[in-house]
Amino acid sequence: MNFTELVGFIAGFFSMISFVPQVYKTFKTKSAKGVSSQMFVIVCLSNIFWITYGLVLGQMPIIITNIVMLSLASTQLILKIKYDKQNK
Repeated sequence: MNFTELVGFIAGFFSMISFVPQVYKTFKTKSAKGVSSQMFVIVCLSNIFWITYGLVLGQMPIIITNIVMLSLASTQLILKIKYDKQNK
């Protein structure tokens, strides 16, 4: 692994963990009040395009980071939909 890839993986790590507190809070409180579903739809679409871009370039830091971020953003979106329905 060269320096550029290492920096990519470090940047990706911090991008990935940025979603963890929100997902954890939503899961723990069973509430997604105040969470924007539109934002997470856009984030999911963005991650899909970043994964595609990473695949075209063969850049594992981009691919791995965005697969994990897509998983977290999708989880948040699913929790938002689930808890909004339960709290109506």
